[in-house]
Amino acid sequence: MTLLAYYLAASIATFAFYAHDKSAARKAHWRTPEITLHMLGLLGGWPGALAAQRLLRHKSSKGSFLVVFWMTVALHCVAAGWLLWLSLRSAA
Repeated sequence: MTLLAYYLAASIATFAFYAHDKSAARKAHWRTPEITLHMLGLLGGWPGALAAQRLLRHKSSKGSFLVVFWMTVALHCVAAGWLLWLSLRSAA
């Protein structure tokens, strides 16, 4: 699986989790734990999470959630950059 396909699959899955949680919130049903949403973003689904926040207007105004969300995005980007650097360094 290419890296782009991985990010696409992770983003679609994360978007689906956000959509399900939004629906559950409206119906007062069991909610997806915030840690699950954050872990999905950290594992590469953050573009889907960001899309869900914008398009579904879900978890887009809760300040404490957004602080952790952006921290996971930054952590993911640092880790991905480090792995890329390692792979380029070993290829040289």
